[in-house]
Amino acid sequence: MTSRTTRHPVGARRKLSLAAAVAVGIASTLTFGVASATIHTRDAAEPTVPGTCQSIPAQLAKPANELFSSTQESSPPDTARIQAALNSCAGTGKAVELTVSGGNTAFLSAPLTITNGEVLLVDTGVTLYASRNPADYQVAGQPKCGTLGASDGSTLGTATGCTPFLAVRGDNAGIMGTQSSSGAQGLIDGRGDQDMLGTTKTWWALAESAHSKTTKQQENPKLITVFGASKATMYHISLTNSPMFNVLLDGGDGFTAWGVRIDNPDNARNTDGFDPDSATNVLITDSSINTGDDGIAVKADAGGPAANITVSNTSFWGIHGLSVGSQTEGGIQNVTFTGNYIHGGTDIHGNKASSNNGVRVKSDSSFGGTVTGVSFTDTCETGVEHLILLDPQYLTGNGSSVPNFADITINGLRSVNSTHGSSTLEGYDAAHPLGLTLENVQLDSTKVVAQYANIKMYDSNIAPTGTGVSVTNVTGSGSVPSCSSFPSWPGL
Repeated sequence: MTSRTTRHPVGARRKLSLAAAVAVGIASTLTFGVASATIHTRDAAEPTVPGTCQSIPAQLAKPANELFSSTQESSPPDTARIQAALNSCAGTGKAVELTVSGGNTAFLSAPLTITNGEVLLVDTGVTLYASRNPADYQVAGQPKCGTLGASDGSTLGTATGCTPFLAVRGDNAGIMGTQSSSGAQGLIDGRGDQDMLGTTKTWWALAESAHSKTTKQQENPKLITVFGASKATMYHISLTNSPMFNVLLDGGDGFTAWGVRIDNPDNARNTDGFDPDSATNVLITDSSINTGDDGIAVKADAGGPAANITVSNTSFWGIHGLSVGSQTEGGIQNVTFTGNYIHGGTDIHGNKASSNNGVRVKSDSSFGGTVTGVSFTDTCETGVEHLILLDPQYLTGNGSSVPNFADITINGLRSVNSTHGSSTLEGYDAAHPLGLTLENVQLDSTKVVAQYANIKMYDSNIAPTGTGVSVTNVTGSGSVPSCSSFPSWPGL
Protein backbone atom coordinates (compact mmCIF):
# COMPACT_ATOMS: atom_id res chain seq x y z
CA MET A 1 0.00 0.00 0.00
CA THR A 2 1.29 3.47 -0.83
CA SER A 3 2.49 5.51 2.13
CA ARG A 4 0.17 8.31 3.19
CA THR A 5 0.54 11.71 4.74
CA THR A 6 -2.00 14.39 5.49
CA ARG A 7 -1.84 17.76 3.72
CA HIS A 8 -4.10 20.66 4.56
CA PRO A 9 -4.79 23.62 2.26
CA VAL A 10 -2.91 26.71 3.29
CA GLY A 11 -5.09 29.33 5.00
CA ALA A 12 -4.55 31.90 7.71
CA ARG A 13 -7.69 30.78 9.57
CA ARG A 14 -7.17 27.03 9.35
CA LYS A 15 -6.84 26.05 13.00
CA LEU A 16 -9.40 28.56 14.21
CA SER A 17 -12.06 27.46 11.75
CA LEU A 18 -11.52 23.76 12.48
CA ALA A 19 -12.06 24.43 16.15
CA ALA A 20 -15.24 26.27 15.30
CA ALA A 21 -16.40 23.35 13.21
CA VAL A 22 -15.92 20.67 15.80
CA ALA A 23 -17.47 22.83 18.48
CA VAL A 24 -20.78 22.64 16.65
CA GLY A 25 -21.21 19.14 18.00
CA ILE A 26 -23.66 17.70 15.50
CA ALA A 27 -24.13 13.95 15.56
CA SER A 28 -21.80 12.45 12.97
CA THR A 29 -20.21 9.04 12.69
CA LEU A 30 -16.83 7.84 11.53
CA THR A 31 -16.64 4.07 11.28
CA PHE A 32 -13.08 3.39 10.16
CA GLY A 33 -10.31 3.97 12.69
CA VAL A 34 -12.71 4.78 15.56
CA ALA A 35 -15.39 2.95 17.45
CA SER A 36 -18.46 2.07 15.40
CA ALA A 37 -20.89 3.73 17.80
CA THR A 38 -22.34 7.11 16.94
CA ILE A 39 -20.11 9.94 18.10
CA HIS A 40 -20.37 13.71 17.98
CA THR A 41 -18.36 15.93 15.68
CA ARG A 42 -16.57 17.48 18.65
CA ASP A 43 -15.14 14.02 19.37
CA ALA A 44 -14.54 12.97 15.76
CA ALA A 45 -11.10 11.81 14.74
CA GLU A 46 -9.81 11.88 11.20
CA PRO A 47 -10.73 8.62 9.45
CA THR A 48 -8.08 5.99 8.83
CA VAL A 49 -7.77 3.50 6.00
CA PRO A 50 -8.72 -0.04 7.09
CA GLY A 51 -6.75 -3.16 6.40
CA THR A 52 -7.01 -4.89 3.04
CA CYS A 53 -9.44 -7.72 2.43
CA GLN A 54 -8.44 -8.26 -1.21
CA SER A 55 -5.85 -6.51 -3.38
CA ILE A 56 -6.54 -6.20 -7.11
CA PRO A 57 -3.61 -5.28 -9.39
CA ALA A 58 -4.17 -3.05 -12.41
CA GLN A 59 -4.00 -4.77 -15.79
CA LEU A 60 -4.33 -1.68 -17.98
CA ALA A 61 -1.94 1.15 -18.75
CA LYS A 62 -3.29 4.65 -18.25
CA PRO A 63 -4.34 5.96 -21.70
CA ALA A 64 -3.13 9.38 -22.72
CA ASN A 65 -6.56 10.46 -23.95
CA GLU A 66 -8.80 8.66 -21.42
CA LEU A 67 -9.86 6.21 -24.16
CA PHE A 68 -9.24 2.48 -24.27
CA SER A 69 -9.49 -0.02 -27.13
CA SER A 70 -12.89 -0.57 -28.75
CA THR A 71 -13.11 -4.05 -27.23
CA GLN A 72 -12.35 -2.77 -23.75
CA GLU A 73 -14.80 0.11 -24.11
CA SER A 74 -17.57 -2.22 -25.25
CA SER A 75 -17.03 -4.58 -22.33
CA PRO A 76 -15.14 -2.92 -19.44
CA PRO A 77 -12.68 -5.62 -18.38
CA ASP A 78 -12.42 -4.87 -14.65
CA THR A 79 -16.09 -4.88 -13.68
CA ALA A 80 -16.46 -8.54 -12.75
CA ARG A 81 -13.29 -8.91 -10.71
CA ILE A 82 -13.83 -5.70 -8.70
CA GLN A 83 -17.46 -6.54 -7.99
CA ALA A 84 -16.61 -10.11 -7.05
CA ALA A 85 -14.08 -8.85 -4.51
CA LEU A 86 -16.60 -6.34 -3.12
CA ASN A 87 -19.17 -9.11 -2.78
CA SER A 88 -16.66 -11.32 -1.02
CA CYS A 89 -15.42 -8.62 1.37
CA ALA A 90 -18.82 -7.30 2.49
CA GLY A 91 -19.12 -7.12 6.26
CA THR A 92 -15.40 -7.51 6.95
CA GLY A 93 -14.71 -3.86 7.78
CA LYS A 94 -11.79 -4.07 5.35
CA ALA A 95 -10.93 -2.74 1.89
CA VAL A 96 -10.90 -3.94 -1.67
CA GLU A 97 -7.69 -2.22 -2.77
CA LEU A 98 -6.96 -1.24 -6.38
CA THR A 99 -3.18 -1.22 -6.79
CA VAL A 100 -0.49 -0.30 -9.29
CA SER A 101 1.11 -3.26 -11.04
CA GLY A 102 4.35 -2.42 -12.84
CA GLY A 103 3.45 0.13 -15.51
CA ASN A 104 -0.27 -0.60 -15.22
CA THR A 105 -2.20 2.01 -13.27
CA ALA A 106 -5.71 2.00 -14.77
CA PHE A 107 -8.98 0.17 -14.17
CA LEU A 108 -11.99 0.37 -16.51
CA SER A 109 -15.34 -0.65 -15.09
CA ALA A 110 -19.09 -0.55 -15.52
CA PRO A 111 -21.12 0.49 -12.42
CA LEU A 112 -20.16 -1.09 -9.10
CA THR A 113 -22.02 -1.62 -5.81
CA ILE A 114 -20.37 -1.22 -2.40
CA THR A 115 -22.30 -2.91 0.39
CA ASN A 116 -22.17 -2.96 4.17
CA GLY A 117 -18.96 -2.90 6.13
CA GLU A 118 -16.42 -2.52 3.35
CA VAL A 119 -14.31 0.09 1.57
CA LEU A 120 -13.37 0.54 -2.07
CA LEU A 121 -9.78 1.81 -1.80
CA VAL A 122 -7.99 3.43 -4.76
CA ASP A 123 -4.23 3.68 -4.31
CA THR A 124 -2.18 6.74 -5.19
CA GLY A 125 -1.23 6.59 -8.87
CA VAL A 126 -4.28 4.49 -9.74
CA THR A 127 -7.21 5.81 -11.81
CA LEU A 128 -10.56 4.04 -11.85
CA TYR A 129 -12.29 4.97 -15.13
CA ALA A 130 -16.06 4.79 -15.61
CA SER A 131 -17.66 3.12 -18.62
CA ARG A 132 -18.77 5.39 -21.47
CA ASN A 133 -21.55 2.99 -22.47
CA PRO A 134 -25.00 4.31 -21.45
CA ALA A 135 -26.39 0.78 -21.63
CA ASP A 136 -24.17 -0.20 -18.69
CA TYR A 137 -26.05 2.29 -16.49
CA GLN A 138 -29.61 1.63 -17.65
CA VAL A 139 -32.27 1.37 -14.94
CA ALA A 140 -35.01 -1.01 -16.03
CA GLY A 141 -38.33 0.65 -16.78
CA GLN A 142 -36.89 4.17 -16.69
CA PRO A 143 -36.05 6.67 -19.46
CA LYS A 144 -33.20 5.66 -21.72
CA CYS A 145 -29.84 6.48 -20.17
CA GLY A 146 -27.76 8.77 -22.37
CA THR A 147 -30.76 10.60 -23.86
CA LEU A 148 -32.99 13.54 -23.02
CA GLY A 149 -35.94 12.50 -20.89
CA ALA A 150 -39.14 14.35 -20.12
CA SER A 151 -39.16 16.72 -17.15
CA ASP A 152 -42.02 18.40 -15.33
CA GLY A 153 -39.69 21.20 -14.28
CA SER A 154 -39.47 20.10 -10.66
CA THR A 155 -36.72 17.49 -10.83
CA LEU A 156 -34.01 19.90 -11.96
CA GLY A 157 -32.12 17.33 -13.96
CA THR A 158 -31.94 14.68 -11.27
CA ALA A 159 -32.63 11.90 -13.84
CA THR A 160 -33.88 8.39 -13.12
CA GLY A 161 -32.71 6.44 -16.17
CA CYS A 162 -29.11 5.80 -15.07
CA THR A 163 -27.69 4.03 -12.07
CA PRO A 164 -24.62 5.79 -10.58
CA PHE A 165 -21.11 4.61 -11.37
CA LEU A 166 -20.51 3.80 -7.69
CA ALA A 167 -23.54 2.91 -5.57
CA VAL A 168 -23.11 2.68 -1.79
CA ARG A 169 -25.95 0.48 -0.55
CA GLY A 170 -24.86 -0.64 2.88
CA ASP A 171 -24.06 0.83 6.29
CA ASN A 172 -20.49 1.36 7.48
CA ALA A 173 -19.20 1.45 3.90
CA GLY A 174 -16.64 3.75 2.35
CA ILE A 175 -14.82 5.02 -0.73
CA MET A 176 -11.23 5.99 0.02
CA GLY A 177 -7.87 6.67 -1.53
CA THR A 178 -4.35 6.48 -0.26
CA GLN A 179 -2.35 9.71 -0.19
CA SER A 180 1.36 9.94 -1.01
CA SER A 181 3.95 12.17 0.60
CA SER A 182 3.52 14.59 -2.33
CA GLY A 183 -0.21 14.86 -1.60
CA ALA A 184 -1.41 12.85 -4.61
CA GLN A 185 -4.49 10.70 -4.07
CA GLY A 186 -6.29 7.84 -5.75
CA LEU A 187 -8.50 9.09 -8.61
CA ILE A 188 -11.96 8.20 -9.95
CA ASP A 189 -12.64 9.54 -13.46
CA GLY A 190 -16.26 9.63 -14.68
CA ARG A 191 -15.24 10.65 -18.23
CA GLY A 192 -18.12 13.07 -18.64
CA ASP A 193 -15.93 14.93 -21.13
CA GLN A 194 -15.74 11.95 -23.49
CA ASP A 195 -18.25 10.89 -26.14
CA MET A 196 -20.77 8.35 -24.96
CA LEU A 197 -20.05 5.04 -26.63
CA GLY A 198 -21.59 4.83 -30.09
CA THR A 199 -22.34 8.58 -30.21
CA THR A 200 -20.60 11.84 -31.01
CA LYS A 201 -21.94 13.59 -27.88
CA THR A 202 -20.41 13.76 -24.42
CA TRP A 203 -22.37 13.42 -21.19
CA TRP A 204 -21.71 17.12 -20.59
CA ALA A 205 -22.99 18.10 -24.04
CA LEU A 206 -26.17 16.15 -23.32
CA ALA A 207 -26.58 18.08 -20.08
CA GLU A 208 -26.09 21.38 -21.90
CA SER A 209 -28.81 20.48 -24.39
CA ALA A 210 -31.26 20.19 -21.46
CA HIS A 211 -30.49 23.71 -20.31
CA SER A 212 -34.09 24.96 -20.23
CA LYS A 213 -34.87 22.74 -17.17
CA THR A 214 -38.57 22.86 -18.07
CA THR A 215 -39.36 20.18 -20.64
CA LYS A 216 -36.23 18.03 -20.90
CA GLN A 217 -33.61 16.66 -18.55
CA GLN A 218 -30.39 14.80 -19.20
CA GLU A 219 -30.41 11.12 -18.32
CA ASN A 220 -26.85 11.07 -17.02
CA PRO A 221 -25.34 8.94 -14.24
CA LYS A 222 -24.14 10.44 -10.97
CA LEU A 223 -20.58 9.51 -10.12
CA ILE A 224 -21.37 8.34 -6.58
CA THR A 225 -24.72 7.88 -4.81
CA VAL A 226 -25.13 6.80 -1.20
CA PHE A 227 -28.57 5.16 -1.08
CA GLY A 228 -29.90 5.61 2.45
CA ALA A 229 -26.78 4.09 3.99
CA SER A 230 -25.73 5.10 7.48
CA LYS A 231 -22.21 5.80 8.70
CA ALA A 232 -20.67 6.02 5.24
CA THR A 233 -17.21 7.55 4.76
CA MET A 234 -15.21 9.15 1.94
CA TYR A 235 -11.57 9.88 2.66
CA HIS A 236 -8.56 11.14 0.66
CA ILE A 237 -10.14 10.35 -2.68
CA SER A 238 -10.13 12.53 -5.81
CA LEU A 239 -13.03 12.72 -8.26
CA THR A 240 -13.02 14.21 -11.75
CA ASN A 241 -15.13 14.53 -14.90
CA SER A 242 -18.39 13.40 -13.35
CA PRO A 243 -21.23 13.08 -15.90
CA MET A 244 -23.59 14.66 -13.36
CA PHE A 245 -23.64 15.16 -9.57
CA ASN A 246 -20.36 14.02 -8.04
CA VAL A 247 -21.74 12.77 -4.70
CA LEU A 248 -25.45 12.44 -3.91
CA LEU A 249 -26.57 11.41 -0.43
CA ASP A 250 -30.02 9.97 -0.99
CA GLY A 251 -31.18 9.96 2.62
CA GLY A 252 -29.18 8.14 5.26
CA ASP A 253 -27.97 8.99 8.76
CA GLY A 254 -24.28 9.60 9.33
CA PHE A 255 -21.86 10.50 6.53
CA THR A 256 -18.31 11.85 6.65
CA ALA A 257 -16.24 13.23 3.77
CA TRP A 258 -12.70 14.23 4.74
CA GLY A 259 -9.94 15.29 2.35
CA VAL A 260 -12.02 14.81 -0.81
CA ARG A 261 -11.00 16.65 -4.00
CA ILE A 262 -13.44 17.25 -6.83
CA ASP A 263 -12.64 18.74 -10.24
CA ASN A 264 -15.21 19.43 -12.95
CA PRO A 265 -14.97 22.53 -15.15
CA ASP A 266 -17.56 25.27 -15.00
CA ASN A 267 -18.99 24.26 -18.39
CA ALA A 268 -20.04 20.85 -17.02
CA ARG A 269 -23.67 21.47 -16.04
CA ASN A 270 -25.25 19.90 -12.95
CA THR A 271 -21.96 18.54 -11.65
CA ASP A 272 -22.65 19.53 -8.02
CA GLY A 273 -19.91 18.66 -5.56
CA PHE A 274 -21.89 17.18 -2.66
CA ASP A 275 -25.69 17.01 -2.48
CA PRO A 276 -26.91 15.88 0.95
CA ASP A 277 -30.59 15.27 0.11
CA SER A 278 -32.85 14.49 3.08
CA ALA A 279 -29.72 13.24 4.85
CA THR A 280 -28.90 13.73 8.53
CA ASN A 281 -25.72 13.96 10.60
CA VAL A 282 -23.32 14.86 7.81
CA LEU A 283 -19.76 16.19 8.07
CA ILE A 284 -17.86 17.43 4.99
CA THR A 285 -14.46 18.86 5.87
CA ASP A 286 -10.90 19.56 4.73
CA SER A 287 -11.86 19.25 1.08
CA SER A 288 -11.30 21.11 -2.22
CA ILE A 289 -14.09 21.48 -4.77
CA ASN A 290 -13.97 22.92 -8.29
CA THR A 291 -17.15 22.19 -10.17
CA GLY A 292 -19.75 23.31 -12.72
CA ASP A 293 -22.64 23.88 -10.32
CA ASP A 294 -23.19 24.16 -6.56
CA GLY A 295 -20.16 23.26 -4.52
CA ILE A 296 -22.54 22.01 -1.82
CA ALA A 297 -26.32 21.84 -2.16
CA VAL A 298 -28.16 20.79 0.98
CA LYS A 299 -31.61 19.61 -0.12
CA ALA A 300 -34.73 18.07 1.38
CA ASP A 301 -37.35 16.51 -0.80
CA ALA A 302 -40.83 15.55 0.35
CA GLY A 303 -39.48 12.28 1.72
CA GLY A 304 -37.90 13.83 4.78
CA PRO A 305 -35.74 16.56 6.31
CA ALA A 306 -32.08 17.40 5.99
CA ALA A 307 -30.63 18.09 9.42
CA ASN A 308 -27.44 18.34 11.46
CA ILE A 309 -25.02 19.06 8.64
CA THR A 310 -21.61 20.73 8.90
CA VAL A 311 -19.39 21.84 6.00
CA SER A 312 -16.04 23.15 7.25
CA ASN A 313 -12.50 24.06 6.23
CA THR A 314 -13.26 23.55 2.56
CA SER A 315 -12.25 25.63 -0.47
CA PHE A 316 -14.43 26.13 -3.55
CA TRP A 317 -13.61 27.39 -7.05
CA GLY A 318 -15.97 28.59 -9.80
CA ILE A 319 -19.07 27.27 -8.06
CA HIS A 320 -22.70 28.35 -8.36
CA GLY A 321 -22.94 28.64 -4.61
CA LEU A 322 -22.29 27.32 -1.15
CA SER A 323 -25.95 26.43 -1.13
CA VAL A 324 -29.03 25.34 0.70
CA GLY A 325 -31.75 24.28 -1.75
CA SER A 326 -33.30 24.38 -4.16
CA GLN A 327 -35.50 21.51 -2.90
CA THR A 328 -36.51 22.39 0.68
CA GLU A 329 -39.93 20.73 0.86
CA GLY A 330 -38.96 18.19 3.51
CA GLY A 331 -37.56 20.89 5.79
CA ILE A 332 -33.94 21.88 6.42
CA GLN A 333 -32.59 22.53 9.90
CA ASN A 334 -29.33 22.85 11.81
CA VAL A 335 -26.90 23.36 8.95
CA THR A 336 -23.53 25.01 9.61
CA PHE A 337 -21.02 26.22 7.03
CA THR A 338 -17.85 27.32 8.81
CA GLY A 339 -14.31 28.29 7.87
CA ASN A 340 -14.83 28.01 4.11
CA TYR A 341 -13.25 29.85 1.16
CA ILE A 342 -15.05 30.70 -2.08
CA HIS A 343 -12.98 31.60 -5.16
CA GLY A 344 -15.40 33.16 -7.66
CA GLY A 345 -14.96 34.56 -11.14
CA THR A 346 -13.28 31.59 -12.81
CA ASP A 347 -12.70 27.95 -12.09
CA ILE A 348 -9.19 26.51 -11.73
CA HIS A 349 -9.02 25.97 -15.51
CA GLY A 350 -9.69 29.63 -16.28
CA ASN A 351 -13.30 29.13 -17.35
CA LYS A 352 -15.55 32.05 -16.46
CA ALA A 353 -18.15 31.05 -13.89
CA SER A 354 -21.56 30.99 -15.54
CA SER A 355 -23.30 31.58 -12.20
CA ASN A 356 -21.01 33.27 -9.73
CA ASN A 357 -22.45 33.01 -6.23
CA GLY A 358 -21.23 32.92 -2.65
CA VAL A 359 -23.41 31.99 0.34
CA ARG A 360 -26.79 30.99 -1.01
CA VAL A 361 -30.24 29.77 0.02
CA LYS A 362 -32.66 29.09 -2.84
CA SER A 363 -36.07 27.54 -3.40
CA ASP A 364 -39.49 28.23 -4.93
CA SER A 365 -43.13 27.24 -4.51
CA SER A 366 -42.77 24.05 -6.55
CA PHE A 367 -40.65 22.42 -3.83
CA GLY A 368 -40.39 24.90 -0.94
CA GLY A 369 -40.39 24.26 2.79
CA THR A 370 -39.10 25.66 6.06
CA VAL A 371 -35.39 26.44 6.38
CA THR A 372 -34.27 27.12 9.93
CA GLY A 373 -31.08 27.07 11.97
CA VAL A 374 -28.82 27.63 8.94
CA SER A 375 -25.57 29.51 9.63
CA PHE A 376 -22.64 30.65 7.53
CA THR A 377 -19.70 31.53 9.78
CA ASP A 378 -16.10 32.58 9.20
CA THR A 379 -16.42 32.70 5.39
CA CYS A 380 -14.08 34.34 2.87
CA GLU A 381 -15.10 35.23 -0.70
CA THR A 382 -12.97 36.54 -3.55
CA GLY A 383 -14.12 37.50 -7.02
CA VAL A 384 -17.74 36.57 -6.25
CA GLU A 385 -20.60 38.42 -7.97
CA HIS A 386 -23.62 37.50 -5.83
CA LEU A 387 -22.10 37.78 -2.38
CA ILE A 388 -25.19 36.82 -0.39
CA LEU A 389 -28.07 35.31 -2.36
CA LEU A 390 -31.19 34.42 -0.37
CA ASP A 391 -33.79 33.75 -3.05
CA PRO A 392 -37.20 32.08 -2.50
CA GLN A 393 -38.12 32.70 -6.17
CA TYR A 394 -35.27 30.67 -7.66
CA LEU A 395 -37.44 29.34 -10.50
CA THR A 396 -40.91 30.35 -11.62
CA GLY A 397 -42.61 27.85 -9.37
CA ASN A 398 -46.39 27.79 -9.36
CA GLY A 399 -47.05 25.24 -6.62
CA SER A 400 -48.30 25.53 -3.06
CA SER A 401 -45.07 24.49 -1.28
CA VAL A 402 -44.07 27.97 -0.17
CA PRO A 403 -40.44 28.50 0.91
CA ASN A 404 -40.06 29.84 4.43
CA PHE A 405 -36.51 31.04 5.19
CA ALA A 406 -37.25 31.39 8.89
CA ASP A 407 -33.85 31.52 10.58
CA ILE A 408 -30.58 32.18 8.75
CA THR A 409 -27.44 33.60 10.36
CA ILE A 410 -24.38 34.99 8.60
CA ASN A 411 -21.70 35.67 11.19
CA GLY A 412 -18.20 36.45 9.93
CA LEU A 413 -18.18 37.13 6.19
CA ARG A 414 -15.71 39.16 4.18
CA SER A 415 -15.64 39.65 0.40
CA VAL A 416 -12.71 40.97 -1.63
CA ASN A 417 -12.17 41.66 -5.34
CA SER A 418 -15.93 41.93 -5.93
CA THR A 419 -15.94 44.71 -8.51
CA HIS A 420 -19.56 44.08 -9.57
CA GLY A 421 -20.80 42.40 -6.41
CA SER A 422 -24.28 42.64 -4.91
CA SER A 423 -26.50 40.84 -2.41
CA THR A 424 -30.13 39.69 -2.43
CA LEU A 425 -32.03 39.30 0.85
CA GLU A 426 -35.62 38.27 0.20
CA GLY A 427 -38.51 36.49 1.84
CA TYR A 428 -41.30 34.91 -0.17
CA ASP A 429 -44.07 37.36 0.83
CA ALA A 430 -45.35 39.31 3.84
CA ALA A 431 -46.69 36.11 5.42
CA HIS A 432 -43.36 34.30 4.92
CA PRO A 433 -40.65 36.89 5.63
CA LEU A 434 -36.94 36.14 5.66
CA GLY A 435 -35.58 35.78 9.20
CA LEU A 436 -31.92 36.86 8.99
CA THR A 437 -29.15 37.80 11.39
CA LEU A 438 -26.07 39.58 10.00
CA GLU A 439 -23.05 39.83 12.29
CA ASN A 440 -19.50 40.81 11.42
CA VAL A 441 -20.17 41.19 7.71
CA GLN A 442 -17.83 43.38 5.65
CA LEU A 443 -18.46 43.39 1.90
CA ASP A 444 -16.35 45.31 -0.60
CA SER A 445 -19.48 45.85 -2.71
CA THR A 446 -22.46 46.93 -0.62
CA LYS A 447 -25.28 47.00 -3.18
CA VAL A 448 -28.23 45.09 -1.76
CA VAL A 449 -31.78 44.29 -2.85
CA ALA A 450 -34.21 43.27 -0.12
CA GLN A 451 -37.89 42.62 0.47
CA TYR A 452 -40.08 40.89 3.07
CA ALA A 453 -37.27 40.48 5.56
CA ASN A 454 -36.79 40.86 9.32
CA ILE A 455 -33.08 41.50 9.75
CA LYS A 456 -31.04 41.71 12.94
CA MET A 457 -27.69 43.40 12.42
CA TYR A 458 -24.39 43.83 14.25
CA ASP A 459 -21.09 45.20 12.88
CA SER A 460 -22.10 44.90 9.23
CA ASN A 461 -21.59 47.41 6.42
CA ILE A 462 -24.65 46.86 4.24
CA ALA A 463 -27.92 48.77 4.64
CA PRO A 464 -30.88 46.72 3.39
CA THR A 465 -34.13 48.56 2.64
CA GLY A 466 -37.23 47.65 0.67
CA THR A 467 -40.82 46.53 0.81
CA GLY A 468 -41.58 44.76 4.07
CA VAL A 469 -38.01 45.11 5.37
CA SER A 470 -37.29 45.81 9.03
CA VAL A 471 -33.77 46.20 10.42
CA THR A 472 -32.97 45.95 14.13
CA ASN A 473 -29.54 46.69 15.55
CA VAL A 474 -28.53 44.12 18.15
CA THR A 475 -25.57 43.37 20.37
CA GLY A 476 -23.31 40.70 18.98
CA SER A 477 -19.87 39.18 19.37
CA GLY A 478 -16.99 37.84 17.32
CA SER A 479 -15.17 39.60 14.50
CA VAL A 480 -14.87 39.80 10.73
CA PRO A 481 -12.41 37.23 9.32
CA SER A 482 -9.22 38.73 7.88
CA CYS A 483 -9.27 36.78 4.59
CA SER A 484 -5.68 37.85 4.01
CA SER A 485 -4.86 34.72 2.04
CA PHE A 486 -6.79 32.04 0.20
CA PRO A 487 -5.79 28.36 -0.17
CA SER A 488 -4.42 27.26 -3.53
CA TRP A 489 -5.77 24.30 -5.47
CA PRO A 490 -3.98 21.16 -4.17
CA GLY A 491 -4.17 19.17 -7.41
CA LEU A 492 -5.58 15.68 -7.96
